[in-house]
Amino acid sequence: MKRTTAWAAVAVLAVAVAGCGSGSDPGSGESGKTTITFWDNNGGTRTPIYQELIKRFEAANPTIHVEYVGIPIASVQQKYDTAIAGGDTPDVGGVTTSYLANLVGQQALEPADDWFGKSAVNGKLAAPMLDSVRDTVPDGKLYLVPGTSNLDVVWYLKDKLPEAPKTWDEFFTDAHELTKAPDQYGYTIRGGAGSIFQVLAEMYAYSGVTEFFDASGKSTVNDPKNVEYLTKLAALYKKDTPEADVTNDFPKMVAAFGTGKIAMMHHNLGSYNDHVKAHGADKIGAFALPVGASGKRTIVANPVDGFAVFKGSEHKDAAWKFVEFLVSKESNSYWNQETGQIPANTEAQGDSWLTGLPHLKTAVDALNDPNTSVVSPPYYLPQFSSITKADTEPLFQKVLLGQMKPQEFLDTMAQKLTDAQAEWKKVHGG
Repeated sequence: MKRTTAWAAVAVLAVAVAGCGSGSDPGSGESGKTTITFWDNNGGTRTPIYQELIKRFEAANPTIHVEYVGIPIASVQQKYDTAIAGGDTPDVGGVTTSYLANLVGQQALEPADDWFGKSAVNGKLAAPMLDSVRDTVPDGKLYLVPGTSNLDVVWYLKDKLPEAPKTWDEFFTDAHELTKAPDQYGYTIRGGAGSIFQVLAEMYAYSGVTEFFDASGKSTVNDPKNVEYLTKLAALYKKDTPEADVTNDFPKMVAAFGTGKIAMMHHNLGSYNDHVKAHGADKIGAFALPVGASGKRTIVANPVDGFAVFKGSEHKDAAWKFVEFLVSKESNSYWNQETGQIPANTEAQGDSWLTGLPHLKTAVDALNDPNTSVVSPPYYLPQFSSITKADTEPLFQKVLLGQMKPQEFLDTMAQKLTDAQAEWKKVHGG
């Protein structure tokens, strides 16, 4: 994958789930309208953004009604699996490459290639993101139309940290020196849901390892340098980080950072608005994960986030029209400006709001740095999501609590990934 495929999207909160069903009548009483159902795969703070876009879309397309359903990010994969099994999928769904292979494996999605070739947005979406989507599935088809991109960064409070660390040694020194008794901490660790991707991003940035598997197909997750980093990270827990970190998911981590008692927090560009709301734009800064010992920057590519049309949809023309609207310049720019992320639409990437935000400039500079290498996670593995969530999140908590050694934890994850890679190669060759 190219350097810019590190952009991809993520943000997280929850909202109640409404009904689904392709082409179901919403009971609006309006005749002559085609109804399509749209599932937002990260319902919550993004809900008002989509409500505004749906309002604009319906005004421009009065014969189409969009029924919005906000799905909590923590349960979206399960919701999709259940809907597929029950034959009751939405018409359009928000999907990321982190679980795209699972949906494609269930033959649940409609390829976008033919539609895209004739669409008004053809040639206007970032090629690296399109390539990233195609690289995620065995047949190389475009099952996901990209909408946004992202990058891991460390957010910090400028009054506590006047100058961002450039190396991992400086980072660990700052985390320690910014910790003050009784309740001021230099850093916060995401120990709950969503922890593993952040740990992977930190480890590979530290080690400089540029592949998830070596030439023999063995996972590099337990590389000695990765073990070395995890050992250092675990040593921060309860010493230079809050004790509550062991169970903190994204909302709790953001809330803790919002109190002003924590100097640094690792997440991605998507949490920008949360930090602005808590502290004000002039009081927060962001830096890309520090360079490793080699002096080169290594970035683990975030999942690409976008939109997919489901095979079960009875109104595919209307569904594709909605997708085209969402990734058009105006809509894509609005969505990403509201979330603080990078648009997939290349025309929207030139808008003034993006070029005027320091944290986005930081992201672009890091990605365009010739010394930057991108590590492409194996999102194509059907088991990748379960391995990095259900299988290993509880084990990471044991590492923080001192109940499991970092080496054992990474050996366990590496073996699962190695086995999954071998199984995938048996089926797909290579």
